[in-house]
Amino acid sequence: MKKIAALFLVALVGGAVALGLFLMIQKEAPVYRDIPVTIPVRQANLPSSAPMNLPDFEAAADLTVHAVVHIRTKFQRKSLVYDDFFEFFNSRRGTPREQVFPYEAMGSGVIISPEGYIVTNNHVVQDANEITVTLNDRRVYNATIVGSDPSTDIALIRIEQNNLPFLSYGNSDDVRIGEWVLAVGNPFNLTSTVTAGIVSAKARNINILGSQGAIESFIQTDAAVNPGNSGGALVNTRGELIGINAAIASGTGYYQGYSFAIPVNIARKVVEDLMKYGKIQRAYFGIYYREIDDKMAKELGLESPKGIYIEDLVEGGSAAKGGIKKGDIILQLGNSEVNRKSELTEFMGQHNPGDNVAVRVWRDGQVEEMNIKLKSEDATQALVQDNKIIIHGATFEPLSETGKTRFGLDYGFQITQLNNGKLRDAGIREGFILLGIDRQPISSLSALKNALSGNSGGVLLEGLYPNGLKAYYGIGL
Repeated sequence: MKKIAALFLVALVGGAVALGLFLMIQKEAPVYRDIPVTIPVRQANLPSSAPMNLPDFEAAADLTVHAVVHIRTKFQRKSLVYDDFFEFFNSRRGTPREQVFPYEAMGSGVIISPEGYIVTNNHVVQDANEITVTLNDRRVYNATIVGSDPSTDIALIRIEQNNLPFLSYGNSDDVRIGEWVLAVGNPFNLTSTVTAGIVSAKARNINILGSQGAIESFIQTDAAVNPGNSGGALVNTRGELIGINAAIASGTGYYQGYSFAIPVNIARKVVEDLMKYGKIQRAYFGIYYREIDDKMAKELGLESPKGIYIEDLVEGGSAAKGGIKKGDIILQLGNSEVNRKSELTEFMGQHNPGDNVAVRVWRDGQVEEMNIKLKSEDATQALVQDNKIIIHGATFEPLSETGKTRFGLDYGFQITQLNNGKLRDAGIREGFILLGIDRQPISSLSALKNALSGNSGGVLLEGLYPNGLKAYYGIGL
């Protein structure tokens, strides 16, 4: 009992000491209290002293929707079919019959004159058997194709009507990155749809037209464009036409933040050529070139990767006649800097044969100025290099020894590459082996060059294809 009493006493004294120390510390500790703090709060809108400079789209939209039309096309696709499904798998199957399947497509167009001329994309009306145009006020007309240019994806159609609302041309060269724009068209068959965005980039080449002779220098925007917008208007905040909507970049076929328009300066040139001449009057510079990257710029002693490097010249072409030399670097055409293929093709796409162009060239460490008269492709002679000849869009190379042995020939020139030009227009395909022109055998590069570039009028080409099929083509020079 004495031990228990002693332990109890010790515990009691210890508790009293601890309590006293706690009260002592508590009295010396500072006291914290919640002090209300007043924070000034303003409304989210800006004060009247700083007005918002956002664009007003109402006037531009009202002007544009009345000049943008809905286009519906009907066309046909032909296919070979068998009357009996199982006949296709029969080793003695009969001859298939041709069957026509009707299709419909929709797009947009822009009225560019009160007389009913409408610009749209070539892919909207290509191969159409019937074209129907619906105006914004729901009047419907049949349209005819005036002309088209697949290399720019521009087509001109017309309806028989006058006093129509139309859009005035702007200047796509003056368009600036970050500028507000409107896209107007008929996506998903929804008429008179207006979307807004900014110019994201210029001179975009997205390789959508599928031809080396194509002119691709698109205005890129983030204005929403979807199927049905093709051929519609891209306008600035003043309601001026600055582009023709043509494509979207999407893995699904629907808008995902990128859309592309053909600059109006290119479209205007095509339209004026079609109205005045019935065909495109295109100027050619006559050069073979490379874009300059950082590594190449350092090798050439340039301060920065600017300009395009001239690797070779087309004999008799605009550049060669004007004084351009191999190894030159073209810095500027007219008032436009030229650093990419798309910028060069856009510039040439806006000019006609016969135009005089100021050219700035870097040569041997010095900048030189010269004036060059542009020529048409028809006036351009052949380029002979590396045992091959490039003429009228076709690259001819001597027939290989294997080919000579196979066909029992000791001469011949085969087309190894075929771009836009007279030969392609005549129906000639890659692989064609040229043997004679105007009943005369062609056995040398010089003879081939003289026959195709030294003559005028019509010529007859004869040869064969690798499968042994003989072929004859008449072309006009």
